[in-house]
Amino acid sequence: MDNNLNNKDKKPQGKGKMSFSIYWMYGIIAIVLFGIYYAQENSVGKEVGWSELESYALQGGVKNIVVDGKTVKAELTDSLAKVVFGKDAVLANGAKAHVSAEAPSRDRASDKIDQWRAAGKFNGQVKFEESGGFMSFLFSFGPILLLVALWYFIMKRMSGGAGGPGGVFSVGKSKAKLFDKDNNTNVTFKDVAGLQEAKTEVAEIVDFLKNPQIYTELGGKIPKGALLVGPPGTGKTLLAKAVAGEANVPFFSLSGSDFVEMFVGVGASRVRDLFRQAKEKAPCIVFIDEIDAVGRARGKNPNMGTNDERESTLNQLLTEMDGFGTNSGVIILAATNRADILDKALLRAGRFDRQIYVELPDLNGRRAIFNVHLAKIKKDESVDVDLLARQTPGFSGADIANVCNEAALIAARHKKKIVQRQDFMDAIDRIIGGLEKKTKITTMEERRSIAVHEGGHAVVSWHLQYADPLVKVTIVPRGNALGAAHYLPEERQIMPTQALLDKLCSLLGGRAAEEKFLGCISTGAMNDLERATNMAYAIVVYYGMSERLPNISYYDSTGQNYGFTKPYSEERARVIDEEVSRIIAEQYERAKEILSQHEEGHRELTDVLLTREVIFTDDVERIFGKRPWHSRTEEIMEVAADEKKEPANDNAEENGDEVTPPPFKEPGNEKK
Repeated sequence: MDNNLNNKDKKPQGKGKMSFSIYWMYGIIAIVLFGIYYAQENSVGKEVGWSELESYALQGGVKNIVVDGKTVKAELTDSLAKVVFGKDAVLANGAKAHVSAEAPSRDRASDKIDQWRAAGKFNGQVKFEESGGFMSFLFSFGPILLLVALWYFIMKRMSGGAGGPGGVFSVGKSKAKLFDKDNNTNVTFKDVAGLQEAKTEVAEIVDFLKNPQIYTELGGKIPKGALLVGPPGTGKTLLAKAVAGEANVPFFSLSGSDFVEMFVGVGASRVRDLFRQAKEKAPCIVFIDEIDAVGRARGKNPNMGTNDERESTLNQLLTEMDGFGTNSGVIILAATNRADILDKALLRAGRFDRQIYVELPDLNGRRAIFNVHLAKIKKDESVDVDLLARQTPGFSGADIANVCNEAALIAARHKKKIVQRQDFMDAIDRIIGGLEKKTKITTMEERRSIAVHEGGHAVVSWHLQYADPLVKVTIVPRGNALGAAHYLPEERQIMPTQALLDKLCSLLGGRAAEEKFLGCISTGAMNDLERATNMAYAIVVYYGMSERLPNISYYDSTGQNYGFTKPYSEERARVIDEEVSRIIAEQYERAKEILSQHEEGHRELTDVLLTREVIFTDDVERIFGKRPWHSRTEEIMEVAADEKKEPANDNAEENGDEVTPPPFKEPGNEKK
């Protein structure tokens, strides 16, 4: 309670400050001009000789007199004013007419006024003023003061304009945001789930800075940098924020684009200023997000010299990280999802000693991420975290956060008090397939064609050992898809040949069902054929699993060797095409054979789809019985539930196999 009261008493920072605006200057100028105008007493006048002024006074045409030094200012009567200024002179709104003249001396003017008063020619008031008053000062120095004020205003605007604090005069200063004990982030390692290996690496770097003597006593050196590499949305920036929350050392955070500016030499200057600040705060951590904006490989794709500024910035960064100077206690963290385009000099040991791969989360990782986000959502007991983790293969941490948020929005849209399991299912369908289009008009012929197609996928995949287990089949249009079959992909690090062929056969099951049971084919299988062709091409060209081209791979993991040329001859290209066509034709005939064996079951499945529009695993089990093969995903979940110790190390190196991401998209719960 006391904390709340104290928080209420605290004023938000920055709100009490009044910012200077250009309209203030306009207002000051207007007030000065307004004052000068009215300081002239709304009068008209002219300068005359002393003798002429004396004649006006002897005529009785002077009403009042003001003596300022030797200057005598006389207010004329209306009748004399018409004579002096002309008959057409109009004195509206009480305007006054006056003439002024220089007297021989102030005493002479005083004597003359006494003579006019004694002669009865002047009966008005006389006012004596000291020369050099405010108006005189304003007319003399006002323009100079105005110019000085205008110059100060322009300099102030320039200092607060482009380039952030300091503007034009400090455009070369670093834009890094500093997190320290007075300005820390609330994100910690507890908020980062599913990245155990990456957290271990980063936590060790934080420990380097907290207890460096433990490592230096053994002769080790503190690493200079670590590069976080991974697909978008996997949590690289979140991991860096957790480092800022866990470390008790200053943390500088900025983006690679912050170095880029339209002015020549600004990027290199900002790099120097960044490392200067870091050395002053050492030991500290510097985090550069999206470093590919400035760390792209030099000398590639030059375009009229536009890369000179970026390359000079990169050169300065390389020099600061490993030059003649020393950055003891300064560790660089960087993040990118395009490590293949970074300059090799930036990636070498001594600059970025470690490359931490932040990959898409596996089954256990997705479950941990769901637990983090579900802790903030009101849900009931029907929500199964394990099921959600199994149904979101290939989802990144950002995608899982989007699923949880979308489920909460769907529940709120239906006026629910809690989020239920069906809301999460709808959210996953919404993200994978798109918005449900119940009003999309389809004919009965089209609906039957879609049901036959999706039923073909379900039947073929159900009777293949390595095909993904079926979760749901629907003919409700979503996004650009008229129907979809959702599967539960088995997450394998390596795949045998038969597993790829089974997946290829299940992809062709929809087109095979159309041909066999409808007697004609449709354009609805385009996505299936595209994925099947890519998979068959990968079997032949990448994995070396073809009968005529065994043990040959033309896959370039670096993306730099082949360019626009093919690494094989025209004769070899013809053989590749023949092998791809053979594999697809064999699996297509295999799919038709499976459909022939289970024709009655397919017909029953199609009728249920046309009636209910959506079927689940239970419906398929009721028609065909349980699958004889146990899902490997279920085995993983059972083993993970029993294990309470740290996960075992990957034995890929012991097997001699290099784990490489497949060059095609695995058939998962993508839209058909």
